[in-house]
Amino acid sequence: MTAKAKKNVRETALDLLMAIEKNQSYSNLLLNNEINKHQLPQKDVGLLTELIYGTLQRKMTLDFFLAPFLKQAKRLENWVLQLLRLTLYQMVFLDKIPDRAAIHEAVEIAKKRGHKGIAGLVNGVLRTIQREGLPALEKIPDSLERLAIETSHPLWLVRRWVGQFGYEITKQMCETNLTAPLQTARVNLLRISRDECVRLLEEEGFQIEKSPIIPEAIRSIKGNLAASQAFKSGLFTIQDESSMLTAYALDIKENEQVLDACAAPGGKSTHIAEKLKQTGQVFSLDLHEHKVKLIHDNADRLGLTNIHPRVLDSRMAGRHFDEESFDRVLLDAPCSGLGVMRRKPDIKYTKREQDVERLSRIQQDLLDSVAPLVKIGGILVYSTCTVDQQENNGTIETFLRNHREFRLDPSLKQRMPEAIQPLVKDSGLQIFPQNFGSDGFYIAALTKEKTTVQDRKEV
Repeated sequence: MTAKAKKNVRETALDLLMAIEKNQSYSNLLLNNEINKHQLPQKDVGLLTELIYGTLQRKMTLDFFLAPFLKQAKRLENWVLQLLRLTLYQMVFLDKIPDRAAIHEAVEIAKKRGHKGIAGLVNGVLRTIQREGLPALEKIPDSLERLAIETSHPLWLVRRWVGQFGYEITKQMCETNLTAPLQTARVNLLRISRDECVRLLEEEGFQIEKSPIIPEAIRSIKGNLAASQAFKSGLFTIQDESSMLTAYALDIKENEQVLDACAAPGGKSTHIAEKLKQTGQVFSLDLHEHKVKLIHDNADRLGLTNIHPRVLDSRMAGRHFDEESFDRVLLDAPCSGLGVMRRKPDIKYTKREQDVERLSRIQQDLLDSVAPLVKIGGILVYSTCTVDQQENNGTIETFLRNHREFRLDPSLKQRMPEAIQPLVKDSGLQIFPQNFGSDGFYIAALTKEKTTVQDRKEV
């Protein structure tokens, strides 16, 4: 890579870091847009991705390291602080980039964007750090504050998780959240076997391994699966392994009527449709028209004809569908997203504790709205991509107190792939990122036994 190309990648990274912080935009969306817009070569994509995710993942740690060397940090322009973070990340965490090269690039960017004084400040701070070394994390006396700074997680979140799960699980989760996730995909078994799909991808130059967790899943060790011909041909769907488990939880049988209440972009709906083997019907709802288009596009690409996407607020579903009209209902609810921090590291800094409270109420409203649509003997599956107990088993406990016609489904464990079964507890399945390298995820399965007002009074 030429010096000019390197400089362009770092300037692009700086622009994106500023945009993410200013607009509170999801890093993965902005990064993908930038890659597609400029059609960056793969070698630049790799470095840009590393710089963006790494600097975001480690932001609190980097600020701790920088603090003793910045006398008037609050007076710094935002782009200068972002440039210092970006460069220090390379110096501390990227072995392949020599310190002198990282510092030189930073000074050149500072000259271009600012003036000699700013370039001198950037050079001085970074050279002093190089000479004097970093402040010691071990000197932070409070163990929770030290863990928060060390793993760059807000202190309120570390305290909350330690209260819910204990110190060791929290520490493992925080450390795992700093690692890059593998891209995973679900093979469309209606069109191809997993073995054959792996063979085709390897012929295209991808390095693939079969998931040891999900029988229809694969993992990409090298290469972006979305760029493959196999993807364009509808042979698989890019999806996290944790979220594939919702289709198992639903215990789908052929010819059933299924409602996916919060369906975009359609990963779970298409999995359900595949398990129905093109029988039955999947009604896939989402609030936004552009997101419903994604469901359409995914269904068309995969050749699935039993999916019916609709623009609809799930809280209004009772006005559009008859009571007890669905054998299976999936509510993959809006949530804090605290299980997907490896993919969206900016979530750590934008979410607040009160957001969890607000989302918990929305989740409860959605469950209340879709519950009447489940047939007697049917299954309601509730899932989230968070690890927070209030949003997960707390939400389910409240729902069960208010809906005596529902019970936790004791057969959930038997339906899960063998590797997952030990993780299923009484209140459902809570997956942590450290369990098998997937997203943090929660699933509860409920069966409906009684529906009449008289039944509820008698319970």
